[in-house]
Amino acid sequence: MAENIKVNPWLAEHYREILVGVGENPEREGLLGTPKRAAKAMRYLCNGKAHVAYLPTGRVLGLSKVARVVDMFARRLQIQENLTKQIADAIQHITDAAGVAVVIEAKHMCMMMRGVEKQNSVMTSSVMLGAFHESSTTRQEFLQLIGCRH
Repeated sequence: MAENIKVNPWLAEHYREILVGVGENPEREGLLGTPKRAAKAMRYLCNGKAHVAYLPTGRVLGLSKVARVVDMFARRLQIQENLTKQIADAIQHITDAAGVAVVIEAKHMCMMMRGVEKQNSVMTSSVMLGAFHESSTTRQEFLQLIGCRH
């Protein structure tokens, strides 16, 4: 798990309460760090690889701002298709770009741990707005840059 994931103290406290609720002592040696680790794991599970491109018409975003937009929506529990659309719509709204493209690749625990149990499955979703939707050349260039074979 990535070390740079911040621990949400509120979430860690709730995991501590879950331990108490199942009859465990969160202060015992084997469980001392468990609430913080569980909180970090939940944040980690709400991550997905996002490819974002836009064609500016004046207003541009710094890379950290693009990452913040992605993170803001990725932290919500929701289906991947909605996440992809929300990111594209937000970038479009903020920049008034001539086109926005977002492709998200994510592993889904529901696919890996239960049901079909496909350990290496990755779901890819995409939203193409403006020039990326209208121009197959522009779309193809973006997809080639990110390594998609469409």
